[in-house]
Amino acid sequence: MKPYGRADRVGEQVLKEISQLLKHGLKDPRLDDVVVTGVRMTRDLRIARAYFSIFGDPERIQQALEGFQSAKGFIKRELAARLGLRYMPDLQFYYDESFDYGERIEEILKTIKAENGFDRSTSAEKSKDSDRRSR
Repeated sequence: MKPYGRADRVGEQVLKEISQLLKHGLKDPRLDDVVVTGVRMTRDLRIARAYFSIFGDPERIQQALEGFQSAKGFIKRELAARLGLRYMPDLQFYYDESFDYGERIEEILKTIKAENGFDRSTSAEKSKDSDRRSR
């Protein structure tokens, strides 16, 4: 069994090409600050799910989704010309919520630190003292 299948390889190539198109080919202002974070292909290469990230409010995310829907035909045509696949997969675009999730976790950790009065210098001194005692 291959550790890195064809769907993964094609997905990486689709990610690379979409990123290039965002940088150089698409002129839609709704897609200006969009970053494609990943592409997942189905095993039969019929569907490509592209995940993107953009900083801003939910309205900005919705505008980016609309921009991708508007540019879907152009992106698909360009990918077909660049990739040379027998069948061009259907493109689906999704907002990548993992960055929001990570940000929420970071805020929770900051709150816990503030509530417990955690100070790095204090904890570093405590760990040095415990190391000395254990010797």
